[in-house]
Amino acid sequence: MKPSEIFRSKFHNKNGFYNIMPISNLASVLKYGILSNELAERIPHRSVAMSIIQDRRDQVLIPNGLMLHQYANLYIDARNPMLYKRKDEDVIVLKVDCRILDLPDVVVSDQNASSSYVRFYEPEEAMNKLDFNMIFARSWESDNQFEYWRKKSAKCAEVLVPGKIEPSYVIAAAVKNDADKEKIIALGFDKRIYVNGDLFFGKEVE
Repeated sequence: MKPSEIFRSKFHNKNGFYNIMPISNLASVLKYGILSNELAERIPHRSVAMSIIQDRRDQVLIPNGLMLHQYANLYIDARNPMLYKRKDEDVIVLKVDCRILDLPDVVVSDQNASSSYVRFYEPEEAMNKLDFNMIFARSWESDNQFEYWRKKSAKCAEVLVPGKIEPSYVIAAAVKNDADKEKIIALGFDKRIYVNGDLFFGKEVE
């Protein structure tokens, strides 16, 4: 079985991974795809990443691979600490077909890829190594500080794709309200759109 088939067989209701981005970047994504940080620097865009995190990611070399900023990154679960930090901003969540796992040289991390304790896997191996219960947990809260840090980092497990993710792999988008839905329709987004306030840590709309 291909890695994407293994993923779908393990999680019957999941068929994709996620990128969190400002709505203002959507037009660029529809034209160029989801770009690595290195490629995105060549075109006008707005980043939701914190500078201190970006500085750390800039130093990470993936074992037997590229520098971290040479990969386009996706989250395995969208409702994570990154989205929580940006929940009140004009952001959307793009859903990318899990067939992205089948592309050459894709890497999967078991937590935030810039974590000091992160482990990287080939996609097929990752399906048996990652703690998906922790990744898909609704909350990362814990009374134990170390457990809290571990859960928080695991919620940001990533799929790393060299260079860019072609627009054709984008299969849907999630927005927090109807106003944002109208915004992305106006920008030319013609895939399925979910209005889901709960995803953005608010009231569930649909």
